[in-house]
Amino acid sequence: MEFKRVLLKLSGEALMGDKQFGIDNNRLAQYAKEIKSIYDKRVEIAIVIGGGNIFRGVQAEEGGMDRTQGDYMGMLATMINSMALQGALESEGMQTRLQSAIEMKEIAEPFIKRKAVRHLEKGRIVIFGAGTGNPYFTTDSAGALRAIEIEADAILKGTRVDGIYTADPEKDPSATKYDHITFDEAYEKNLNVMDMTAFTLCKENDLPIIVFDMNKEGNLAKLLQGEKIGTLVSNSK
Repeated sequence: MEFKRVLLKLSGEALMGDKQFGIDNNRLAQYAKEIKSIYDKRVEIAIVIGGGNIFRGVQAEEGGMDRTQGDYMGMLATMINSMALQGALESEGMQTRLQSAIEMKEIAEPFIKRKAVRHLEKGRIVIFGAGTGNPYFTTDSAGALRAIEIEADAILKGTRVDGIYTADPEKDPSATKYDHITFDEAYEKNLNVMDMTAFTLCKENDLPIIVFDMNKEGNLAKLLQGEKIGTLVSNSK
C-alpha cells in the first residue's frame, strides 16, 4: 500500500511509558522522532491521541459520576496530551496545528475540515484533540471520523503489541498473529481492533486500519516504506 496521507491513532496510556500515570517525557520524545522519520518523507500526517493516562470517562461512571461529565473531562485530558505531543513535535522542527472539537481558542483552532486539509497540504502535522466533541464516543471513533473526513489513506493504530493476534499474546503464549484480516473476519472472531462504532465507520467507508507496535524503533518508517509491519484490516484480502 502507498500512503500519501495517514491518520496516526495513539493511546493516551502509551504516553505513560514506565510510569503509572501522566506523561513520560522520554516516551514523548521517542514518538516525536518516529513521527519525524515519516514527516521528512513528505507524508501528510494527522494524529488523534487518547487521554487514558490522565482520565477516562468510563472509570468516572463506575465511581458514580455522571457519564457525560466524565466524558467531557476525558476530552480535556486528550487536549493535555495533544498539547504535550505538539510541543515535542515542534521541538524536533516539525510544523503543527492543533484543532479541537470543543472551542478553546486560546490554545487550539476549532476543527474545520477544509482548514485541516489545507494544513496537511502545506506539510503541517494536524493534531485533532477533544475527541468528537460528544460524550459516549471514544477517541477510536474520533480517529475513524477524522480520517474519513480528511480522506486519509489509512488509520495507523500504534499500540504496544505488533499486531492483532488470535488471543491476547500477553496472556496466551500460543496466540498467533494475523498479517492481514478482513473487517468481517475480525468481527466474526470477536477480535478487539477498535470499538464497534469506529470499526463500523472504517468498514463502511472502506478505510483500512493497520495495527502495529509504535514502541519499536523504526517501525513507523518501515511501515510507510511498504514493509509488512503489524496487521492490516481491510474489506478484502
